[in-house]
Amino acid sequence: MLELTMASVSGATGETAGMLMADAPSDPGAVLRVGRDASACRLTTPDDWLFVSRVHLEFLCGPEGGWQVTWLRGSQAEPSSEVLLKVGEYAQALTYGGTVALPRGGSGEIVVRDRTAPRSVNVGFYHEG
Repeated sequence: MLELTMASVSGATGETAGMLMADAPSDPGAVLRVGRDASACRLTTPDDWLFVSRVHLEFLCGPEGGWQVTWLRGSQAEPSSEVLLKVGEYAQALTYGGTVALPRGGSGEIVVRDRTAPRSVNVGFYHEG
């Protein structure tokens, strides 16, 4: 099982807009998506947050029940955001179009930051072992 929680954070004071949740069983091929397009994504950001693509992050369960996250390439050659994976004290920048495996039996956070304004989308995850 992969559980996701998402909060939209904006402003210098870090105001948080509603918390959304989604989960999926660790069945091969299971997918959870985060982005602006409600028809394709289980977790959606505000429509006017253009630093987030229609479908920005894709969580995919592999054949062995392990999950990975991909920062999907959008229509622009260069992204207007940056994406960071945090697990405990460890932090790793995701590359645009890149994929990284999530730790099994672990938790962490993926932060999508707007490069032009003080706002972010924070997606917490818990991957049951």
